[in-house]
Amino acid sequence: MTREYTPRAFAPLAMDHFNQQERCALWAKPGMGKTILTLTHLDILHRVWGESKPTLVLAPLRVARDTWATEAGKWQHLRGLDVVPIVGDPNARKAALRKDAPVYVTNYEQLPWLIDTLGSKWPFATVVADEAVRLKGFRLQQGTQRAQALGSMAHKRVKRFIQLTGTPASNGLKDLWGQMWFLDAGQRLGRTYSAFENRWFAYKRVVDAISKKPGIVPVILPNAHEEIHAKLADICMTLDPKDWFDLKDPIVNVIEVELPKSARTKYREMERELFTMIDGKEVEVFNAAALSNKCLQMANGAAYLDAERYGAGTWIEVHREKLDALQELMDATGDDPLLVSYEFKSDLARIKREWPDALDLADEGDLSLAKQGKGKLWVGHPASIGEGIDGLQEHCNTIVFFGQTWRLDLHDQIIERVGPMRQMQAGKDRNVFVHYIVARGTVDAVVVARRDGKRSVQDALMDYMKGTA
Repeated sequence: MTREYTPRAFAPLAMDHFNQQERCALWAKPGMGKTILTLTHLDILHRVWGESKPTLVLAPLRVARDTWATEAGKWQHLRGLDVVPIVGDPNARKAALRKDAPVYVTNYEQLPWLIDTLGSKWPFATVVADEAVRLKGFRLQQGTQRAQALGSMAHKRVKRFIQLTGTPASNGLKDLWGQMWFLDAGQRLGRTYSAFENRWFAYKRVVDAISKKPGIVPVILPNAHEEIHAKLADICMTLDPKDWFDLKDPIVNVIEVELPKSARTKYREMERELFTMIDGKEVEVFNAAALSNKCLQMANGAAYLDAERYGAGTWIEVHREKLDALQELMDATGDDPLLVSYEFKSDLARIKREWPDALDLADEGDLSLAKQGKGKLWVGHPASIGEGIDGLQEHCNTIVFFGQTWRLDLHDQIIERVGPMRQMQAGKDRNVFVHYIVARGTVDAVVVARRDGKRSVQDALMDYMKGTA
């Protein structure tokens, strides 16, 4: 079934941005129509402007496989714009490449294969990077394999480059250099990452909030925010749904649980000694990075044991306070489903053990049931359901963070699955509730505070670009 295209007030702004810059970024939260706006631009590019060379869209796997071609088929004005996914096994991907189409879409992980397969016959004049933050790891001499592969083509074979994301700097402004290099080859932020770092960052000694040991961390220099914002203003634009729609902010509820005395003792011993014994089994880590992870596990209620001694994936329960808090939420919300975010496989196993009917959204069958409104608990990891999943908002408006994630982008993505914008799209005039189950006096509070700090940096960046649009 196709839909008539009704341009929103912000659509001309976005289209104007694409038209003015052959290389640009559009930063917008999920639900703002980044996909349909970009497809409309590509349709004009190929059918009106007469671009003869095809476009390559890069996206996370689920989005590449399910979203771009499906979205093109929904809209009346995009009839005739063929979008071919390059996914599946090598034979399926080669067959897709043999099709004649203006737009192809593949996942980032296939970039090295795609470039090796095409060689000197690289045909794409335009590249669209959906969830472009995945390019942040690019460096001229090192970095992620997929970014390196794309970097070899970005300025030699590609004429136009469009980036789409809602989280350009979820871990701070250092995320920007790799992304921006694909737009201007370092013209704005420095030809190399080292030059970028040396210009706007320094280091200072601090005491780690978890291990209590001294360390060195990067800090941003005075005026760096303003200077970086200004340098990117001409090629980056923000679309904020709050500027265009009367959206209700989510209602946030922090549920603090108190660790039992025995669990608290084991937790404190782990913090001090990097070692503890639980039911006669040794739990040990060897550095501060591993300690924070182990403390998060224990705050959630379980701890993984040494893989060599006890077997890979073996864990032991420490307490069940968060499970009890989740039960209380289930009782208080009646039949309405809860979207539960977990951090560790032990969290999922314990939830499934407690509630065998809980739906695991990583399973396609369970995901289909959730989209039909079945089940009370929908359980998912932010990394697996934060992108490319739609339809959950029809039946759900409550998110529960059973465990805390350090990553702001994953945190925000899972909220947006059923967030205010999605509720509006579903025609639901109702609040969105976000519950955080936090173990008092543990690393949970550190994660929340640091995530909020990242948000302030990213929000300032996106607000600046919004003001320059």
